Amino acid sequence: MILIADSGSTKTSWIAVDNKGRQLFLTKTKGLNPAVFKKEVLKKRLTKNKKLTKNKEQIKTVYFYGAGCGTKTSKKNLKKILNSFFKNAKITIKEDIKAAVYAVTTEPSIVCILGTGSNCSYFDGKKTHQKIKSLGYSIMDDASGNYFGKTLLRDYFYNKMPKNFADGFALKYNLNPNKIKKNLYQKENPNTYLAGFSHYLIHHKNENYAQKIINNGLKLFIENQILQYKESKKLPIHFIGSVAFFLKDEIQLIFKEYNLKLGKIERYPINGLVKYHF
Repeated sequence: MILIADSGSTKTSWIAVDNKGRQLFLTKTKGLNPAVFKKEVLKKRLTKNKKLTKNKEQIKTVYFYGAGCGTKTSKKNLKKILNSFFKNAKITIKEDIKAAVYAVTTEPSIVCILGTGSNCSYFDGKKTHQKIKSLGYSIMDDASGNYFGKTLLRDYFYNKMPKNFADGFALKYNLNPNKIKKNLYQKENPNTYLAGFSHYLIHHKNENYAQKIINNGLKLFIENQILQYKESKKLPIHFIGSVAFFLKDEIQLIFKEYNLKLGKIERYPINGLVKYHF
């Protein structure tokens, strides 16, 4: 049995297949980002899943693609946990941008992730090339779910949000400052918590205020990430992730402004990963 995983900070999708690529089962756990979560949290999230626990002895190979797996330390820590759980399996761990590449293209292109976090890479047809060393959600991640969530909270508490939008925002979420600070500084998922606020922005994306925030975020992502690669001026640019999927119209418009060529926009890479491996 072969297990393929696509993991972000919010959730991890797992698909088990036989040696011909035929699906045996599909399941999900919470995100397994080793750069964000402690080892105990990662272990708990893994062992709570009944399907994985039931089948772990039969799994011989694991291909794990995840956010936060771009450094040797994070990858090493996660591999120890996966090895102790899937004791009979050979474990291969790669960062999430590799999953995005394998899911959308076999040709030279720029591949981006816009989900809870954000990322961008150049794929030359054989290898991926990364220009930016990510410093995580608190400093980087332009145009991601947590970026937009952070922007909304700042505007609300700085009284920069239009009244109608602010009233609806306050009805949708518990904006008690103490609760917000507890989620940001004491609980385990601050980036995922922030990304939760972006759902309101996307739902109301046609309002002028929302359009301004979305466009500003996308421009930052283009200028800070995509344009780092000179190849971006001539190659197609693909996207993976829920934020990209729901903002495809906005991405299309802003690409015309920058004279960039938009490629595929896919919400989930997991099916593309199965095709890649088989």
